[in-house]
This record gives sequence, C-alpha cells and structure tokens, in this order.
Amino acid sequence: MNTNKLMPILCLGLCMPGAAYADVSNQAQILSVPDYAIPNEPICEMMYSVSGTSFSLWAPSADAVEVRIYSAAQGGSPEQTLTMSPELNGIWTAFGQGDLKGKYYTFCVKHDGHWLDETAGIFARAVGINGDRAAIIDMDTTHPEGWYADVRPPMKHPADIVLYEMHHRDFSMHASSGIQNKGKFVALTEEGTVTVDGQVTGISHLKELGITHVHLLPSFDFASIDETKLEDNKYNWGYDPKNYNVPEGSYSTDPSNPATRIKEFKEMVMALHRAGIRVVLDVVYNHMYDAKASAFERTVPDYFFRKKSDGSYCNGSACGNETASNHAMMRKFMIESVCYWANEYHIDGFRFDLMAIHDIETMNAIREALNRIDSSILTYGEGWAVGELGYDAEKLAYKDLTYRMRGIAAFSDNLRDALRGPFSNHKQGAFLIGERGHEEDIKFGIVGGVLHKQVKARSFWAEEPMQHISYVSCHDDHCLRDRLTNTLGDEASEEELLRLDKLAQTVVLTSQGIPFIFCGEELFRTKQGVGNSYNSDDRINAINWENKTKYADLYHYYKEMIAIRRAHPAFYLGSSDKVRTHLEFFPVQENLVAFQLKDLAGIDEARRIVVLFNSNREAKTVNVPEEDYTILVSEGKADRNGLGHCTGGMIQVAPQSALILMAK
Repeated sequence: MNTNKLMPILCLGLCMPGAAYADVSNQAQILSVPDYAIPNEPICEMMYSVSGTSFSLWAPSADAVEVRIYSAAQGGSPEQTLTMSPELNGIWTAFGQGDLKGKYYTFCVKHDGHWLDETAGIFARAVGINGDRAAIIDMDTTHPEGWYADVRPPMKHPADIVLYEMHHRDFSMHASSGIQNKGKFVALTEEGTVTVDGQVTGISHLKELGITHVHLLPSFDFASIDETKLEDNKYNWGYDPKNYNVPEGSYSTDPSNPATRIKEFKEMVMALHRAGIRVVLDVVYNHMYDAKASAFERTVPDYFFRKKSDGSYCNGSACGNETASNHAMMRKFMIESVCYWANEYHIDGFRFDLMAIHDIETMNAIREALNRIDSSILTYGEGWAVGELGYDAEKLAYKDLTYRMRGIAAFSDNLRDALRGPFSNHKQGAFLIGERGHEEDIKFGIVGGVLHKQVKARSFWAEEPMQHISYVSCHDDHCLRDRLTNTLGDEASEEELLRLDKLAQTVVLTSQGIPFIFCGEELFRTKQGVGNSYNSDDRINAINWENKTKYADLYHYYKEMIAIRRAHPAFYLGSSDKVRTHLEFFPVQENLVAFQLKDLAGIDEARRIVVLFNSNREAKTVNVPEEDYTILVSEGKADRNGLGHCTGGMIQVAPQSALILMAK
C-alpha cells in the first residue's frame, strides 16, 4: 500500500502530543546533498506578455530541460516543445513567441540520462484542473474590482487577536446555513445569510461573534479531491499538498478555469477584510502528498526532501516523507511562497503544520521576510513532529525552543491537555471534569507560557505571551463537546456539558496568550463522536446552524466572552514583564484556579479584574480583595456591561463555572 495514500489518517496535526526531540544519532546516515548555487532574485517560472511568455526553472542537476505547451489542462500531445537553455546558478530559461494566454505548460527534466515525468513546476502560480499542468494567464486579470484598495483591517493592539479556525465546507455546507455557494471560497462573500429562524450565518455571523482572524484550513491546491468529479462530494481537510502557490480548485465555482479559483480566493479575502476580519492561511510545507511524483523530486531528485543514505525518505511527518527546510533552495522556496501569498493574496497570517520539521533558521528567516512586508502578519504553528526526523533536533522549531523564534507562536498542548485531557487517551479527562493535579498547567496557560514566579512548569517556552496559542479544541481530534462526552460518559447531562464547555473557553479567552476557537464550538458543535474526521462526509463535519437557535445561551456566552476580552486590554498585556507585574494568583483549594489583574491604571478602564475558575461539582469560596465589583461572568452567564454588583472578601464560585469581577 502506498504510504502517501495514508497521509490524511496519519497526519493529525494539532492534537498530536508534543513529540520528544528526534535522536538522529540512532538513525541511518542522512543523505548529503550538493551545495548548489542559489539565485538571489525571486523565482518566477512563468512570465506572461502578449508578445511572448518567458519560462525559467531551477534545475542545477539537470542534463536538459524542456517546456511543453498544451492546449488543454489534461490529455493530448504538446502543441510545441521549447528547449531550455542553462544560465547562471542552476537556472534554465526559454521564451515562447506570441500570445500564449489560455495555454498550459509543463516542465520536463532529463536527469542522469533519463527524462523524468512532467510537472507543473515548483513555483506554479496558476494550474489547470487537478493541478497537473500549469496555466499561462495574466495575473492582473484575476484581481476583483476594488482589489488595489484592499487593506488589512487595523488591529487596536498587536495582542488583540481572537483566532477562529475554519474549514470551507464545514462552515457553509449544511442546508440550514442559508448560503448559496456552499463549500466554496465565495461562501464567505455572501452577507445577510440567515437560518429559517432568522439567525445570521456566514460572514455576518463572524462579524457578530467578534473574532479578529479567520484561520482557514489548507486552501492551496491539494491532491486528495478529484476536481473533475465534484459531484461525488468528497471531503478532505487538505493536508496533502500538490501545488503550494495556487488555491484549491474544489473550493472554486469552476476548477476548469485557472483564473476562477484565484479571483474567487481574492474575493473571499477582500470580503473578510471589509468585515474587519484578517485571514490566516494554514500552510503545509513539511511534506508532500506523493513525494516521488512531486514537482520537487522530478526537478532536482534527492534534494528537497530529507533522505537516508539508502535513498528512503525520512518521515518526521508520519506521512511518508519530510521536506528539508535546511537545504538552501527549500528554505528559499518557503520564504518566497509565504511572501507571495502575503503580497498577491493579501494574506494576514500563516499557521505552520508540524512546524518542528522545519529548522529554526528557516522559521526566523520567514518571520524576517514577512516583517519587511508588514510586521503585523501573524505566524504560528505546531511545535512538534510525529516521527523521527532527519535533522538535528536542537536546530528544529520545537515548541520548547519557541523562545528562540521571536515573533512566532506555538500551540499550547500544555493548556489543552490540562483542560480536557491528553491526546493519547480520549477517555481520560483533566481539570474540566474535576481531575486533580492540573492547576499548574492551567496557570502556565493563563500567563501565556512565560516565566512567572507563581507558576511551576517544566519549561517556560514562550519569551512573550503572544508566542502562546491558547486552545482546548481544533479541527483535529474530537471537538470539545464530543471530548467531554468521551470523558464523562454518555450519561452526562447536556446541562453539565454546556457548563464545562463555557468554563473551558473562559480559561482560553482570559489567558494572556492568543486565544484560538474551533469553528462551530460556539454552536455546541458535535462530530457525532468522530475525532479523525479528515475525510468524513458533511453529515459529520458540517456546522448545523439550527444550533444557533437551540443553543442561543451558549452562543451569547461566547460572544460576550470575546467582547469582554477585547474590551479589557488587561487580558492581553502583550509583554512578559507586564504579565509578571500585573497578574497575581490567589492561594486556593484543589480544582480551583484564581487570579487577579491588578494596578491597571493606564492599561485598562478597570483598576482590578478578578478571575476565578471552579471545576468542582460543588460551590467553593475564594478570598479576594475587598472592592466594589461589577460582575461580568457568573454561573454560566456573561455580559460585557455587567450582570450585577458585589463586594469582595469571601466570594462563592458556582460549581463548574467561572466568575469574573471588575473594579473600576
């Protein structure tokens, strides 16, 4: 069986535990690669003009290279073949006379006396259906009206971020969504969509909810969906890359038209920007769906992937292969790719899948390149890998080395596991269900993973709190409702599940790191108990928008908690020094976590904010400073304007709930 076909099963992403450092000393010898010359300028493999199209390809080990021009995206023979000429630094070039717009092309490399199979090229920016051939188009024609006026939404504060992770199909496919272009990029351009009950859905829902950034699951051209058979309604998360710099065709209204997917992706970005929402792209540079058939391997064999000396692929991704970011051209490719998405598509952030497969030098170089475009572009990733890696672990972007990557954040499985229980055992719970001994990891998450004298931790891996992604659930593994059901058992009441759901997200949204919410959690989403739903049908994955009416109280709680966070900069102080100065924990009993944000003059309209979490099944009392407080959150209710008033001293916290008090 081809291990690449198992990729979506194995490559689980976020919910994998923080893997131990790979020990390369116990592995077979790693294949070394030549130190090829690397061109300084950005690489553009196709440059169109009416008078002719220029082609270039970096193929330093090639004996010969051809460009083959086709009239169709699939099938048929080349209309013409252009012989490429070698230039400096491994670049081969050719020029096709005349107006070739609407044609398709491939590169074919002769290596060690043998012609390798054709590819669309490593840097392809437009492709035909299923991405086997690149397309010759005029990129200027893919800009929607108003594109040149599109700007990133302003951020009130660099730390004022609330992330919302979304899959295109999940968000819009359900019959109750009221969205016409279900499962498409342009679903996010439809304003005013509603359920039969009149509840707003789609992009209007996102505006109403108050999130700042939408994190889109992989939206580049991926291999597991046959774009010629969309009527089969196949589903995939998309962690199986084919062409990194082109949007996925199955999310467009016409995958047979190379320009459509590009224009519609831009329309989506522009609509979100107009709604005040930034866009984060989930990028999967760590492996390819099929390494042997990839443009990388068919262009410069044995270079772009880490390999053992016997020629087999290293497999830190558990997907059959791992890319070699430490090789100069792979590093250059990654840097130029993210910059291309930031410039051409106005992307505002990048989430790196299995980031620990990439080396720290590359990740820092990416951050520096993005800073030159816009320092507010967000970068974060999974600070772990899955299998043994073919590179020195001390040089890789593991979570525990996040402090060496300024401006790059990592997901906190510390907080996630302390709240809901470990990835390795779906039945085992933690703080939320009253298991003892998880308070310190909760506190670690609350301070944003930075050094704090009141927190005990194996490693304070964040230099600044913005390097800590706070979350309890994501696309991967069970959603929060299903995980709570797993740990409490089917006999758990819906009322208890709702209480613990609110408690979990209150911890996330009051932590100093960047809060991250999985799409649909605000609507009490269920995936019918399926965790690894990478290719499950829409019945499992689609958001049921009728839940917005059924669970209106939960939705209101999420919306108000987001509003409370964004109204109070004390929850996103933005620096480790400020966290250590202003955040203080109270001594409490087991299964309680309590802290205050104090001395907030010049930071917040509040002078003091007190936050208490109780996961016990009975009410508990906590001694807090005596003040005249406005109650913002209590007994599963939240209101940014206040629920009432109380004084300090001995305060009672209801079972399985949070209490938040504000003193002006």
